[in-house]
Amino acid sequence: MIIDAHAHLWKKQQGIVNGLPVFDIGGGKSNFGGEIRQMMPPYLTDGENTAERFIANMDYAGVSGAVITQEYIDGNQDSYLLSCKQAYPERLKICALYEEKPMNVPDGFDGIKICAGRLQDKNLLHHPEPFRLAAEKGMFISIDLADGDEQTDMMKSIISQYPDLRIAIGHFGMVTRENWTQQIQLAEAENVFIESGGITWLFNDEFYPYPSAISAIQQAAELVGFEKLMWGSDYPRTMTAITYRMSLDFIEKTDRIAPADKEKLLGENAKQFYRFGNLLVPEKVKNMVE
Repeated sequence: MIIDAHAHLWKKQQGIVNGLPVFDIGGGKSNFGGEIRQMMPPYLTDGENTAERFIANMDYAGVSGAVITQEYIDGNQDSYLLSCKQAYPERLKICALYEEKPMNVPDGFDGIKICAGRLQDKNLLHHPEPFRLAAEKGMFISIDLADGDEQTDMMKSIISQYPDLRIAIGHFGMVTRENWTQQIQLAEAENVFIESGGITWLFNDEFYPYPSAISAIQQAAELVGFEKLMWGSDYPRTMTAITYRMSLDFIEKTDRIAPADKEKLLGENAKQFYRFGNLLVPEKVKNMVE
């Protein structure tokens, strides 16, 4: 059983970066604040990053469930994600997006996403509402912190205030940046976990099979244990360089992580943390090159 702890979906991209718009221009490309970027694989010509396409990728890769997080660069996708959850209630957990304004989180959401590194006011202590709401509603927090230790002391204060609140630190603590282990060590707290969404982006210069990413996973495990680590793909942006299957294949095929630890990293920890039910393992279908 494999669970993806960090993926994105959108029907129409209407985001913002540094105060400038982000929008689809066709061929998987987006205008990214005035710069043209390949946002998705080029065959996604209509700009739609739908649940149906993602579920097909999950089935092919053998992934049972996934957590759909959000990003300001895609725009608020709350309404679309609710429809995705309605279509695939057993397989998807979804996050509402915090946008530095009062929140109204309707029923159906499992967590709240905070893009902490992109906040205009990066002092997390000035943003109590998403943490309070998540704690009150039994939801989890998915948070991508600013590089290094810029926000880790603030997080320690929040963790102390809400010791029962489930918190997933994204992007594997921004692993290629200085002082990244300060983010990993937040998982010394009982209900704080680390997910690896974006790790293939951060080690993109090295590329598959990402030996330095495996080393970083081992280093994080030495600090907080494999039972605190969860795999994430950062679909679909990382699929501009690799396939969805490759985003987990480099972990499955390495002999540097014990099989029991792979099971924790790839699914067991996420099943517990995100409170998935009984998930089915997709049937393996032989492909045309096998």
